[in-house]
Amino acid sequence: MLDTAMMISAGSDRVAAVVLHRTVTLDGPRAQVTEARLWATAHGVYEARVDGRPVSDSVLDPGWTSYEWRLQVQEFDVTPLLRGTDGAARKGERSPAAEDRVDLSVLLGNGWWRGDLCFEGANANYGEDIGFVGELRITFADGHVQSVPTDSSWSARTSEIVENSLYNGERIDARLRGTGEPLRVREVGFDRSTLVPQVGPLATRHEVLRPQRVWTSPRGRTLVDFGQNLVGWIRLRAEGPAGTEIVVRHAEVLENDELGTRPLRAARATDTFVLSGGADEFEPALTFHGFRYAEVTGHPGELAPDAIEAVVVHSDMARIGTFACSHDLVNRLVENSVWGQRGNFLHVPTDCPQRDERLGWTGDIAAYAATASFQFDTSGFLHRWLLDLAEETRHSGADGVPHVVPDALKHAHFPRAEMFDRWNGPTAVWGDAAVWVPQALWEAYGDRERLAAHYPGMVLHLESVLPHISENGLWDEGFQFGDWLDPDAPPHEPWAAKADAGVVATACLHRSASFAAETARVIGEESDAARWEELARRTKEAFRRYYVEETGRIRSDCATVYALAICFGLLDGGARAAAGDRLAEVVRERDYLVTTGFVGTPFVTWALSGTGHVDDAYRLLLETGCPSWLYPVTMGATTIWERWDSMLADGSINPGEMTSFNHYALGAVADWLYKVVAGIQPAAPGYARVRLAPTPGAGLDWAGGSLETPHGRVESHWRRVRDEVEVRVVVPDGVEAEVILPDGSTTTVVGGEHSFRSGQARASSPMSPVRTVRSS
Repeated sequence: MLDTAMMISAGSDRVAAVVLHRTVTLDGPRAQVTEARLWATAHGVYEARVDGRPVSDSVLDPGWTSYEWRLQVQEFDVTPLLRGTDGAARKGERSPAAEDRVDLSVLLGNGWWRGDLCFEGANANYGEDIGFVGELRITFADGHVQSVPTDSSWSARTSEIVENSLYNGERIDARLRGTGEPLRVREVGFDRSTLVPQVGPLATRHEVLRPQRVWTSPRGRTLVDFGQNLVGWIRLRAEGPAGTEIVVRHAEVLENDELGTRPLRAARATDTFVLSGGADEFEPALTFHGFRYAEVTGHPGELAPDAIEAVVVHSDMARIGTFACSHDLVNRLVENSVWGQRGNFLHVPTDCPQRDERLGWTGDIAAYAATASFQFDTSGFLHRWLLDLAEETRHSGADGVPHVVPDALKHAHFPRAEMFDRWNGPTAVWGDAAVWVPQALWEAYGDRERLAAHYPGMVLHLESVLPHISENGLWDEGFQFGDWLDPDAPPHEPWAAKADAGVVATACLHRSASFAAETARVIGEESDAARWEELARRTKEAFRRYYVEETGRIRSDCATVYALAICFGLLDGGARAAAGDRLAEVVRERDYLVTTGFVGTPFVTWALSGTGHVDDAYRLLLETGCPSWLYPVTMGATTIWERWDSMLADGSINPGEMTSFNHYALGAVADWLYKVVAGIQPAAPGYARVRLAPTPGAGLDWAGGSLETPHGRVESHWRRVRDEVEVRVVVPDGVEAEVILPDGSTTTVVGGEHSFRSGQARASSPMSPVRTVRSS
């Protein structure tokens, strides 16, 4: 793969994008071309064209992976472009001479390779030279193959993009279009062994959103509201005097009726467009922004609403899960979760898409993977990320799973590096992503080969934890993020949670060891299975001995510790029931306001409904005071927030240094809506068998959902009709489903659509979010 191609670059201006190009004389007529393929990748990001037309609708190729070990190579079928059968090249558009030539061009920008990544002025980069490597291979009817690799024979020129940065935006000077200055091409050294085939989806453009409102702010700035917090960029059309500069700034919210940019921190998130003097169109596709609002200054004359639009960009995943109910705020909450995933699944599952961070924090996706894998087909996207996680962990030594993947932090130059020294070492939840994300994929899609591919990362994580387990069997040593962003923690101390860090870590260790044992059995590693089962047994015993009092109280006595103990299988029988009762008391004592952070939030409603407190779970869900899931919705949120109170009730932005308005982790409650309220649950990996257990509760009159499983479409709907509940389910042909009605009665069906009437709702949901789903 790319055995003879050289990586090439040009220019010395580190902020400008360059164009690499080559005109090739074909070895035969275009009509004799039977196949043409382009293999390409870059240190940086690139857009390749053949005869001026893009080779793909993908953007920001090759994406972001752990470049030190895995640089993905894209393969594009460009046969229609060479043959002129793509619909763009019509007869008569080429000169006779052009019929014998092919023009290749590549726009090369900084991307993540030279992105000055991370926060606190860390300026993390993989290298200071960007470069492109590719090969065009053309096959003719007689079997002859013509190869056009990148090498020093290529040419280069400056581009109209004089500045490009993922965090800061682009500066595009339309006066420079078609007038690039020649640049010297140079070969750039690179490690060819890092080249790997493309895995998972590329990123593409999706919807185009029109302005919902254009108006003038109190400071006289033109503001545009697109009605939805999104990730992508602005496409702008304008005409005016040459040299006129239009500046577009982006933000997720308004504050004091102006653009609220403080949460961006050092990210400028600003695009500048310089007019040519004619009719210009601008689309800054070498960057991306997280925004709902745009501020436009310098525009010649009034900005017409049809001259500006927002282009939505994310990795190309199919939407497979849906949910709807009788409560409009809950429906908006689910849509916020969906939009949050779309914005943060751009090549890497990031924490946020807008500020000077945008990193693949492992804790966020550990909390959210199950939700994400119901909403979209994440099988390829998260598989690719887990391959990076395993490589990063393999090279991190005793520190275990890095806190972010790809691990840009190891390239960071923090001004106060000592601040982050205490982060060293394995951590619960963040490190557990090595186990929990594969578990979510296994349950959702049932791919045994990929489960086996993910197993080495599980082992690396658990083996990194073993030295940190105390003599008493607890994971209570070393740094922990803990129940991050507990709503009772001070704004500037997000780690200061109520839940004891050792309780959280030990509970997480039990869950991870248990699933690692299951995985080992599925893939035939019996000795490993016994090892991890023994670790899980010892951990459970230590947890109950040291953290659970005779009264049944768990150390810290807060919602998170009870939710984890219940959902992670650390308690049995009466102890589990007592923990559920105490959890319900804790929730009631706080008037159904949320009291959990990143760790407890995905599990608290599960723990309540699974221990006979369905109505308490519903009340917690439907609360609108702050903090709650619906408070942001009442404040106009269109994505999930990082903090429960990212925006305060008076409309001001939370004073905390970390305040994102697009952060999916706290949206993990949607998994409970899909699998408990609608009741669509896997009874075997990949929904080879299905359990349908719709669970009505106070506050909803009807609810339902659907899921496109690997075996076909599953639906589950319920509706109150006087004193009964009507249930309708749809099961794929040939698939067996256990249907558990709201009154607790059970029946089994195979394929087709089925309707039932049920009596009074049962007291509890028959499922745990981290149940052991055995292979069929």
